[in-house]
Amino acid sequence: MKMFSNRYRYIFIILLAVYSYLNILFTEGDRLFGADLPFPLFFGSLFVIILLIWESNRMIVTLPSNRWRLHPLVVQFGLSIVAVLLISALITLIFPYLSGTESDMQFSFKLALGFAFRVNLFLNSINAIVFFMNRNRLNEIEKELLLKQTAEARFDALRNQVNPHFLFNSLNVLSTLVHKSPETASNFIEQLSIVYRYVLSNQQNNVIHIDKELEFLEAYLYLLKIRFGESIEISNKLTFSGEPHYIAPATLQMLIENAIKHNIISRKNPLAIRLYEHDGYYIVENNLQPKPVKEISTETGLKNIRRRYEYLCNNDALIVQSNGNFVVKVPILESGNEGTDR
Repeated sequence: MKMFSNRYRYIFIILLAVYSYLNILFTEGDRLFGADLPFPLFFGSLFVIILLIWESNRMIVTLPSNRWRLHPLVVQFGLSIVAVLLISALITLIFPYLSGTESDMQFSFKLALGFAFRVNLFLNSINAIVFFMNRNRLNEIEKELLLKQTAEARFDALRNQVNPHFLFNSLNVLSTLVHKSPETASNFIEQLSIVYRYVLSNQQNNVIHIDKELEFLEAYLYLLKIRFGESIEISNKLTFSGEPHYIAPATLQMLIENAIKHNIISRKNPLAIRLYEHDGYYIVENNLQPKPVKEISTETGLKNIRRRYEYLCNNDALIVQSNGNFVVKVPILESGNEGTDR
């Protein structure tokens, strides 16, 4: 909001006129520009001068100031001084007619100029404060908007990582099954279509209702049983509840994939994975049996999940490793928007 265009400007002008009257009254008495004046003319003259200075500044700030390579406040103040000179000259010419007294024109001009300049300097100083306060507020708004856009862009990138990672692993399994068991491969493709339909349908969503995630998880766990058979044991204690609980899409699938990637899976040493809910978290826990030769890993999956939850609720996933188990706790989201955040 520009100061000189404030809708309450006439109230400010009156208040400034009252202040100026009292200031002159206590310093010089009932004399204005060297002449004794009655109160109505005294106060009226001050009001008119301040009004002219204010309105001239209001017109000046509407002028284009980008023609000069100077700060707009400097340009405005320079033009306002010209306006003050003209106003002071005008007041000096008409003041003798208003006051009914004769006075030294040069002396009166100096007094009028001094008063008008002080008023103009005060108004432009306030205008500069308002200008920088507004600019600072706009900078803060732009900064917040930029941070939000950056966070959203990062979240989009993290969210989109789910799709290619899951597709690669699924096609790798399918290529093996086609040769071993065409019938199983057919069932695998059917379940894969359900799973991948979920990924495609929800990859643009920030969160999804837990019941929908569990439907997806059932199909996904079926694919794992086909892939690993008795080499993997999964205990899923998460149930359909209808409660308003939400989760980032494919979070549970990514955590299970992470456990499979880093641990030995065999009939002799089956990988045991437990899924359950406790104390406000969805928990995925597996026994630790690290592969003798560790795969090169950037821990993208876990970082992805932690950053997604940091974005969604300012509370990332908790990772605990104790008693031979690897545990990841994902916060339960109590509310959500299953659409995009656009």
